Amino acid sequence: MSRQRGPFEILADYEQRSLAHVAGLPEQLDAPGLWRGVGFRIGGKRLAAGFDEVVEILPMPEVTPVPGAQPWMLGVANIRGNLLPIVDLKQFLEGERTVLYEGQRVLIVRQPGGDVAVTIDELFGQRSFVEEQLLPAEALSDHDLAGGRYAHFVDRAYRQADNAWGIFSLERLARTPEFRQAAA
Repeated sequence: MSRQRGPFEILADYEQRSLAHVAGLPEQLDAPGLWRGVGFRIGGKRLAAGFDEVVEILPMPEVTPVPGAQPWMLGVANIRGNLLPIVDLKQFLEGERTVLYEGQRVLIVRQPGGDVAVTIDELFGQRSFVEEQLLPAEALSDHDLAGGRYAHFVDRAYRQADNAWGIFSLERLARTPEFRQAAA
């Protein structure tokens, strides 16, 4: 006669069996040369920012316009009791306004004096790259990842499948005097 297992034993068995199928995962998290971040799109450019530079990812909040601000400064929003400036990153970088849509996302970025939210065109989620995927510096211009104003914020790129991903420095963006001066 077989003994009936209790709920704890059943859950422990499930855990053991599921962990048996996660081969190599812990090693991959701390692998030398591995870069991890958040992937997103601005215009036609696929970019990624380090996890240490993105505080949070949120749906587009309700924005209150600020009179006399730069055109790329959409306004301010109340995020859990804190007023955060909302910046149209595409307009700041390219001069072209982002077409806002339902499901729009913003990246919350830490900057001196308080956080700021920047709009993105599309969120791709977590991206991981290894050194072997690093593109040579001269390839940045071939992929137009560091052209125009992007040159100040993208200093390297990786190739993953058919896509080139520029590594965008949100920290450098937050320190840029023009970005910090939103008054028109």
